[in-house]
Amino acid sequence: MKRPFVILLHVGFWACYFLLVFIALGLYYRSHHDVGRLLNALYSVLLFAAVPSALCFYAYYYFLFPRYLQKKKILPAIFVGLLMAVLAGVVSYILIRFFIETGRIYDMDEGGRNGRSTALQTIVVMTVIGLVSGGVALVMKGFITWFNEIKLKETLREKNHEMELQLIKNQFDPHLFFNTINNIDSLILKDAVLASDYLNKLSDIIRFVLYETRADKIPLSKEIEYMEKYIALQKIRTANETYVHFSITGTVGDKLIAPMVFIPFVENAFKHTTNKKVENAITIHIAIDDTCVRLTCTNKYDSKMAPQAHGGLGNELIKKRLSLIYPGKHELVVDNDNELYCVNLAIQHG
Repeated sequence: MKRPFVILLHVGFWACYFLLVFIALGLYYRSHHDVGRLLNALYSVLLFAAVPSALCFYAYYYFLFPRYLQKKKILPAIFVGLLMAVLAGVVSYILIRFFIETGRIYDMDEGGRNGRSTALQTIVVMTVIGLVSGGVALVMKGFITWFNEIKLKETLREKNHEMELQLIKNQFDPHLFFNTINNIDSLILKDAVLASDYLNKLSDIIRFVLYETRADKIPLSKEIEYMEKYIALQKIRTANETYVHFSITGTVGDKLIAPMVFIPFVENAFKHTTNKKVENAITIHIAIDDTCVRLTCTNKYDSKMAPQAHGGLGNELIKKRLSLIYPGKHELVVDNDNELYCVNLAIQHG
């Protein structure tokens, strides 16, 4: 939700709140004509109504909701909320007594009674006022959070759709696709079993891109399986057995990950590697531990032949997507130096 609209909600609440206070004050003192008494009553009621309301409203809005309710800590939220309201009532009462003792306003307690004798009742009333204002703050903050989450999901859906279209476009690039088919076709006479295996890999890749990427999260094992099949198909194009080095450390287990997070970097590595005869021209390593899963993907290239750019699918678009899917839970470092392009991406579990 845009900041001006949030500010407008706050201004609207306080405008309605003080309007009700003024109306109640006007109805109560409609028969009085003493201007001094009316002004004193106005100051007293504003202190009585505004201070506990403001304290509770913003304490609930900025502290109670994000720290407790948003994390579904209901019982602690109730306890902390009541404590905040009581403290707001006590602080408000002390402030009112200060103004009374310093003579800035006079005690409205009629009948000569000492105002201190009604301290408990006053604090209780101001606590209730604070609870009501705090409740409104929780509703408002909840609405804003809900609205922002919907907008975030819509944005994420759009980015995912854009990502899927770009990935499908890259994956089914006619040149790459027909080259792969031709490579498989040339294997049929040499090794029909191997050709069939590669054809199945290509079929699985197509199926993965079209269907598996629709889910918000997929098993990490499927992402790795796709990478292995993609690498196997790419290796058909060269006789260099050491062209690609792919390794995994750690236990995959049942960990989940957003689809197509690692793959774009792998595809870009193959796209920009200019010499397929170099040993370990592409090095891909996945490290898995208890806190995160990390992809390190490096590829060698000849800057004179085809300088590798920092842009493209593996950078700007994936950065935007990562910031939406894993806000504050990922780290992406891209280094392009000495004809070696390196991507280091770490994603926290959970």
